[in-house]
Amino acid sequence: MSTSISLLIIGDEILSGKRQDKHFARVREILAERGLHLAQVSVLGDDRARLTTFLRTSFAGDDIVFSCGGIGATPDDHTRQAAAAALGAPLVLHPEAEALISARSREVGLPVTPGRLEMGEFPAGASIIPNPVNRIPGFSVGRHHFVPGFPEMAWPMIEWVLDTRYRDRFHGHDEVERAFIVRGLAEATLTPLMLEIERDHPGIKVFSLPILNPVQPDDYKIELGVKGPVATVDAAFARLRAGTLDLAGRIE
Repeated sequence: MSTSISLLIIGDEILSGKRQDKHFARVREILAERGLHLAQVSVLGDDRARLTTFLRTSFAGDDIVFSCGGIGATPDDHTRQAAAAALGAPLVLHPEAEALISARSREVGLPVTPGRLEMGEFPAGASIIPNPVNRIPGFSVGRHHFVPGFPEMAWPMIEWVLDTRYRDRFHGHDEVERAFIVRGLAEATLTPLMLEIERDHPGIKVFSLPILNPVQPDDYKIELGVKGPVATVDAAFARLRAGTLDLAGRIE
């Protein structure tokens, strides 16, 4: 079964540059370990209206979505409320989340206040995602999975979701990549060949990445390659290499 996975990263601190995002690189690795890959990455600030609009569109789609950040109970956390608004559902205190938050509060000597319990208020019908660090859970609604912004919490929670709910999709569509460096050809010269290969090899994507020489801009080279299913990528790569040589390209 085909799987498209999106990542949503939430936080003003990312957009302002106050903090550098770490989720994209690590989530990409987590997925690759399971034969999966990202189809889309989005970064949004802590704006409830904008989050609601984004999530309304996202919930209507078919992607599996992992959302990192904004599920706390401070004034700058809006993800839980935006998810509920996007779904047209009320926020309700999840009983299992209430028990976990109450137990955690007692462990660290804090009173169980309504403010702390707000962290367990999720859109009606949500299920929880266990948090191995402090036991304050995230939540899932359908194919959307919401975890904290803290990497040490978010990443094992994403792994738990994948291993618990999507194991049957692992390595179902493994892709590989083959590439070489070519000199002496312009991308425009290579484009017809690239289009022919994609036409004749369904499921194959051909890519070209120019590598510019900052001293001599006209003296550039191109990383040229194909990526796609293991069973078909070698034939497409051989066609790309032979066609490049036919065009008098110099392969490194």
